[in-house]
Amino acid sequence: MERWLPLKPNPTLLGMSDFKKLRVWRKAHALALNAHRAAGKIRGSNYASLRSQMIRAAMSIPANIVEGREQKSEREFGRFLQYAISSTSELEYHLITARDMNTLGQTDFLSLLSDLIEVRKMLHGLLDRLKMDKARQEEKLSQESRKKENESRPLVGG
Repeated sequence: MERWLPLKPNPTLLGMSDFKKLRVWRKAHALALNAHRAAGKIRGSNYASLRSQMIRAAMSIPANIVEGREQKSEREFGRFLQYAISSTSELEYHLITARDMNTLGQTDFLSLLSDLIEVRKMLHGLLDRLKMDKARQEEKLSQESRKKENESRPLVGG
């Protein structure tokens, strides 16, 4: 199977489209293109819905990353990353189904599955990082609040 590689970001476009900076988006985009190509090899009207579902699930992964990146908060971004993770599970099921119906070869299946697992791990890593950043931010605000509270207290005794 001829494979598409992740795009190299174009520095002139990065200011306008910062989702392209994300390695996970580039990997997910390549996965979507490769899944689309593999689905296109599935022949027969009996498999039209399988082809369509494979393509839809695969395209949903990078699309949710893009949509989430444009949200106003990290929490909202995290919500869309969860959607992308769910789409990886959906795509995995469609790949298993296509393999078990003998419409997707083992080589294509293993290649796509490997890419899918890598993207899923990257999505979980990014989501964990967002959660850690939020926890750090909350701790910093809490420390600043305690510091201000202590500074505003009158000195007792001395």
